[in-house]
Amino acid sequence: MTSVRPKLKPDQPKAVTAWDTATGKVVWMADDGSWSDDPAKIGVFTGDKADDMLATAETQEGTVTDPYFMQVAEDGAIDGRETLRETIRANGPTVHPEFQRSAK
Repeated sequence: MTSVRPKLKPDQPKAVTAWDTATGKVVWMADDGSWSDDPAKIGVFTGDKADDMLATAETQEGTVTDPYFMQVAEDGAIDGRETLRETIRANGPTVHPEFQRSAK
């Protein structure tokens, strides 16, 4: 399964994000290619390395669902035209405080 997302230029810092298939949690690929549900561990990739990391994520369908690029700043902070969407994914639902992620 894939979702159509805006194209990011090769030199634009990006992260790979998906959903953990077993739990439904939002996860991000770390620098070492592992998955984390901690947004502080977002790996930042550019160029061919970014394409390689997304290709690796796509081979892990079953462990993760719908991996895709999201735009980030060089320090891994959520950035770009989908900032609101990705901020909600990182912080949890906005409907009730009991469902939000706890502060780490």
